Amino acid sequence: IPWPIGFLAGIIGFFFVRYGVTWVLSHKGGALTQGLAQQLGGTFALLAWVLLAICWIAALASYLNDSKRRRFLDTRTTLESLAAGDWRQFEQLVGEAFRRQGYAVEETGLGGPDGGIDLILRKDGQRTLVQCKQWKRQQIGVSVVREMAGLLAHHRAQAVKIVCIGTFTPDAEAFARDKPIELIGGEQLLAMIQSLKTVEDAPVPINQRME
Repeated sequence: IPWPIGFLAGIIGFFFVRYGVTWVLSHKGGALTQGLAQQLGGTFALLAWVLLAICWIAALASYLNDSKRRRFLDTRTTLESLAAGDWRQFEQLVGEAFRRQGYAVEETGLGGPDGGIDLILRKDGQRTLVQCKQWKRQQIGVSVVREMAGLLAHHRAQAVKIVCIGTFTPDAEAFARDKPIELIGGEQLLAMIQSLKTVEDAPVPINQRME
């Protein structure tokens, strides 16, 4: 959950449990529920603080995780740096790159190190399946592209992206041609990351600041 949502959920949940529940019991019920509301007022107050603490701790963890991913992406400057870390970090790196392009990114956990759907992107009502390949010294063959083409039809998505550090074989490129399948090699991924960092670091025009 994005950290602002967790932060607001904590506040809303606190006031609802602390005051809302007792107000409903006191004003909408009979004498029994009114007495129950008075007896349980302290319990609801404690639960409200517990709920607030849980939501805010979750929001803090989400914020720190987001900050870590942003820093990881901002320090990728070479193909060797893209290969640093494990396959899970590579998925998170790719997810952060698409997130900066305005996609809502879902990390499925279905792919693992051997393939499958690693990310699901949503934007403008379109759903895109992403597979991330952290193979450092091996080209991505046509079998991987065929597999993702089958998943595209099975999951009724609109497009597929396959992201790797290396390159794709000619057969893989030929199979993907004229299909809603985008092959993103290491050089293209690195260029994407560099352009996103440029956008993030670009100064805001003075007229926009005044607005």
